[in-house]
Amino acid sequence: MMAWLFALLASAASVQAQTRAWLDRDHIGEGGVVTLNIETDQAGAAPDYTPLQADFALGGRTSGRQTRMVNGSVSNTALFGVVLSPRRSGVLDVPPLRVGATQTQPLRLTVEAAPVASRASDAAAFVETEVDDPQPYVQQSVGVVVRLYFATQLASGELDLATPASASLQRVGQDRSSSREVGGRRYNVVERRFLLIPERSGPLRLEGARFSGRGAGGFFDDVFGRGNGALSARAPDQTLQVRAVPDAAPQPWLPLKDLRLRYTAAPQSARVGEAATLEVEATAVGATRAQFPDLPVPALGDAAQVFAEPVQYDETFDGNGPQLKLTRRYSIVPQQSGTLVVSGIRLRWWDVRAAEARTVALPDLSLPVAPGTAAAMPPPVVPDTALVPAPAPQSGDGAIALQGGRSLPKMPWPLLAAGFALLWLATLVWALARRRAAPRRDLPAGNDAGRPASGTATHSLADLKRALDTGDLDDVEQALRGMARPPVADLDALATRLGNAAQREALDALRRARWADGNGTAARTALRAAFSSGPSWRTDEEAPPGPLPPLYPGRRSS
Repeated sequence: MMAWLFALLASAASVQAQTRAWLDRDHIGEGGVVTLNIETDQAGAAPDYTPLQADFALGGRTSGRQTRMVNGSVSNTALFGVVLSPRRSGVLDVPPLRVGATQTQPLRLTVEAAPVASRASDAAAFVETEVDDPQPYVQQSVGVVVRLYFATQLASGELDLATPASASLQRVGQDRSSSREVGGRRYNVVERRFLLIPERSGPLRLEGARFSGRGAGGFFDDVFGRGNGALSARAPDQTLQVRAVPDAAPQPWLPLKDLRLRYTAAPQSARVGEAATLEVEATAVGATRAQFPDLPVPALGDAAQVFAEPVQYDETFDGNGPQLKLTRRYSIVPQQSGTLVVSGIRLRWWDVRAAEARTVALPDLSLPVAPGTAAAMPPPVVPDTALVPAPAPQSGDGAIALQGGRSLPKMPWPLLAAGFALLWLATLVWALARRRAAPRRDLPAGNDAGRPASGTATHSLADLKRALDTGDLDDVEQALRGMARPPVADLDALATRLGNAAQREALDALRRARWADGNGTAARTALRAAFSSGPSWRTDEEAPPGPLPPLYPGRRSS
């Protein structure tokens, strides 16, 4: 009996699938690689490597099968291998992986941080991180330049700069390559630029840029999973002291290094009723397109009409941060003769270098306005002969003679008029019938105006954040309208669907910034705060009451 029980347990153990995983080493340096091996006796099963991609870059993969015979029984096993490159230093967990009907056990790998190398270390590779202002203000654009120096040819590599907390970091431009001699050694240099914008005052820790790669001689090391040929380096960490907005700072808050205005085209005189072209250019050092307000429109009252064209932007970036050039053209149409005074544009900003408020202004323009030519010219006189019809025909052939000897046959005008009237009535009846039969396309059946209809949104929250950071106010409105399902035609329709008062107030700020005397920067700040988690749609119970009382009080609609 006992022998039969032991035989049954042995057969059950042989039937149960066996899967195990192990690392060829459990301790490596940053920039090194390790091989993960997985063995299983499940037929046709293969591991799913997807969970590894959070902390590792996957390299070469191998697979094979082997057959064993033990005590007369044949067993088939499969062996899989994958080369792992850690994405960061520290103690990393290799998560369990699904292999057929089973899972592997979790593993642990220790990755030592790469030493901080500098110009004086004579290392094969080192990284530098340069910040153009170590004591910036809140919402000031800070230029960050990362330089990778390497003295050997690279087969692969990854250069990364982590985004610090309470700040936004955006890569700008393309990488630049050059070569330099440092300490008597020739290095290849890759320069990468970033734009950092602090969001809160206080200490801001910026981790040093990190590089991990492999020299050109390490190809076979990748195949066999050895760590030879690996290169890694990191720059030292830095701490920026972010200053708060000063109490005496002008609003809207505009921290810059420099700001200049100039006329690129200015008229010397004007005439009533005729457009005179005025063009203004602004050059701002230390601002992006999203941070800078639109150039204002001169207010001339009843003396002249002003038509402003959209602002043209030109953004560049160098080692000292972003530089923005704005150009706007105005068409000024005087309404009366005399002297027209066009006040120069004035902008207030904060000088981050001198830590004081400044104002830049263009000089006023004084234009002599002459009377319009159209008012001085008499209306054209039409010759009387043009109104005299030609003599009636004498032949009696039913034709109407035209001046110049041509003639038209006489038409049955009453019959034609009646035919056109009948055709118009038929078209009207067809249009009314089509309108009654067609369903409403703005809302599906059963929905009210306050509830978002089903459909597909054309924009996402990421599109809205991108428009707030790099787009103009038109792009912001388009993204907001496209987030509704289905998209709405204007901001008024969007406001009726929102159930959050702060979001509706942010829409009002956007509307005032576009069409009134509102502030574009303040509108962007309000929109970022209100829509940080996306729109809050109104429910049926929160739908606003209609503007008119019900037609039949006391009767409920079906």
